Amino acid sequence: MFKIFSEKQIDREIGKLKNRELFSKEMEVKVLEILSDIKQSGDKALTKYTKKFDGISVSSGNIKVSKDEISYAYKKVDKTFIDAIKRLGTNIVNFHNNQKESEWFEPLSGDAVCGMRNIPMDSVGIYVPGGRAKYPSSVMMNAIPAKVAGVSRIVMVSPPPIDPYVLVTAAELKIDEIYKCGGAQAIGALAYGTETISKVDKIVGPGNIYVTLAKKIVSYRVGIDSLAGPSDVLIIADYEAESSYIAADLLSQCEHDPEAQAILITDSKNLADEVLAEVEKQIKKLKRQDIIKKAIENNGKIFLVKNIRDAVEISNAIAPEHLEILVSPPQKILERIKHAGAVFLGPYSPVALGDYGAGPNHVLPTFGTARFSSPLGVYDFIKKQSVLGYTKTALLEIRKDITTLAEVEGLDAHKRSIDIRFS
Repeated sequence: MFKIFSEKQIDREIGKLKNRELFSKEMEVKVLEILSDIKQSGDKALTKYTKKFDGISVSSGNIKVSKDEISYAYKKVDKTFIDAIKRLGTNIVNFHNNQKESEWFEPLSGDAVCGMRNIPMDSVGIYVPGGRAKYPSSVMMNAIPAKVAGVSRIVMVSPPPIDPYVLVTAAELKIDEIYKCGGAQAIGALAYGTETISKVDKIVGPGNIYVTLAKKIVSYRVGIDSLAGPSDVLIIADYEAESSYIAADLLSQCEHDPEAQAILITDSKNLADEVLAEVEKQIKKLKRQDIIKKAIENNGKIFLVKNIRDAVEISNAIAPEHLEILVSPPQKILERIKHAGAVFLGPYSPVALGDYGAGPNHVLPTFGTARFSSPLGVYDFIKKQSVLGYTKTALLEIRKDITTLAEVEGLDAHKRSIDIRFS
């Protein structure tokens, strides 16, 4: 059951949240061994670990999903699903189209020009988790912003057997490189390349703790989106909020992972008690009770505060992945929310709305990283390139200032590279 904490106890609980560690030394040793093996042995190591961890035998010849496998997957899903992902996909495309930035060039004195170009990455690998659930939504959320950005090669990896709904979603998005591999070994294949899988420039998409650690280790070689911790939700609610909605939204995040975090902050003891009763009632109807109960035991908390202003300060300190504002009206505190991956306003904007395709991305900063990170977006798949073009006249105007700074730094070759153009 959720634990209730008074204001005197909240600072201590926040400290515990901030001091949690994602990785252990033992995990790092295991992942380093796997990555080293992939780097040295390529497909041989990849197929070995796929058999070991997923119980599936694959080879260089069939690790890539074939057209026949895609066709078979289509037979396993109904038209209702395909229609749904098309409509939701349109929402996601429209939202991410608004993230595209214009290039700019600015004329300077003396016929000089400077500016910035936006160049899409050549290749991106997207990781789609398997295991506890099927995630066609993760395919859309990772692939669509890359496509909007103009990435020409998108590679998808996922632990086998890959669910038909995931395969069909990938096919609908025209992803034609799909590989049956998961875990740290799949990250290694994307980062280093194997005989079958060519390396990519960036890896995105959430996975388990071993996937996350592998992304961290290979980040010197390829770009990564973020280091994803367990999912979390924080709800700020006043006495007018509907307790059944709150309980349902807390439980929906808890079903992701035993380490998921669910927090309610309220100034109403009556609401807190009502939410506890609703949690007890609703949990009996859910399929993933074991996971939910462990998540609640580990990280289910209710913070009782004197007023909603205090709730906002606590939320900013925690920097949640998902923040629901259930006060009336919710907009009155939105401008004071500084640190949250995604914000959901009012009783009819549950986190699930964002998870499945209202438009915003559901790949969000977790584990308090919303203090310095953003949701996955088009900007994650674009490289910025500065451009500078000076004429001799323009260079002459700035020559003295440049050579002065070069002299101060003791870099006489820099100074000479300017002076030689006027000798």
